[in-house]
Amino acid sequence: MKELGIKQNFLAIEKKYSNYKNSQIVIISAPFEKTVSYGKGTAKGPQEILKASHYVEFYDEEIKRELCFEKGICTLQPINFKNLTIEKSLQKIHKEVAKHINEGKFVVTLGGEHSISFATIMAFHERFPNLSILQIDAHSDLRDSYEGSKYSHACVMARVAEFNTNIVQVGIRAQCIDEVELKRKKGIKTFYSREIKMGMYGDNWQQLVVNNLTENVYITFDVDGFDPSFLPATGTPEPGGLFWDETMDLLKIVGKEKNIVGFDVVELAPSKFHPASNFIAAKLVYKILNYAFVDR
Repeated sequence: MKELGIKQNFLAIEKKYSNYKNSQIVIISAPFEKTVSYGKGTAKGPQEILKASHYVEFYDEEIKRELCFEKGICTLQPINFKNLTIEKSLQKIHKEVAKHINEGKFVVTLGGEHSISFATIMAFHERFPNLSILQIDAHSDLRDSYEGSKYSHACVMARVAEFNTNIVQVGIRAQCIDEVELKRKKGIKTFYSREIKMGMYGDNWQQLVVNNLTENVYITFDVDGFDPSFLPATGTPEPGGLFWDETMDLLKIVGKEKNIVGFDVVELAPSKFHPASNFIAAKLVYKILNYAFVDR
């Protein structure tokens, strides 16, 4: 696929540090939106994350490095889903992600709605043994089907659980009884947002989350996992969510103690009334990258 230039790529970095050959990191945009059930606009999420990233500083004061120049970050042209069914779209995402994993790249996927993560997680599951999935989200996404589709964004983790049950959920605060029953049946570990805030896991809840993960970790980050007072531009906001520092503390421990193999950031629904949400999502992508490469 075509590489995006400095005016369109992640962080607005020059070709020397953003060409495919020399970059260890590849960013794929999957502007897929077919099953959203409340607020619309996730198809514009990847583009707005890339635009906002032009104002993210290269230097991370916490990690003390300019990762983009050390490792290189190549941003590819968005995947085209025109005239494709949901199933064909997911197959296309899977093929694209798998191709770059096999090339030895660290792959980041920007959504789009959360349903894309079925395809990305499948690609990593096929490549990395004993993979666990860290799901940061307001919703369990464990419905068997929703509004007539088994590939709805509300069903993505149910589809994942059909081939990998090493799922740890953080920030959940909205689910139906069927999801609770599937969670119990599959042995999925859930750290509910309210329980975190009530101190039910103590002050070191982040460490407890990490202790439930296997060595290889894929992160799927639905931005509605954040509290909507902090990041309101998402399709299905739920009160009582996570905030920045506590979430970064979690991700930093994951990066230090586990091997983050890849991740996605999904469900940003850009709004002209909340442009800061785009920047937060862009900053989030760069922070996870810094944590993923903390010891590399």
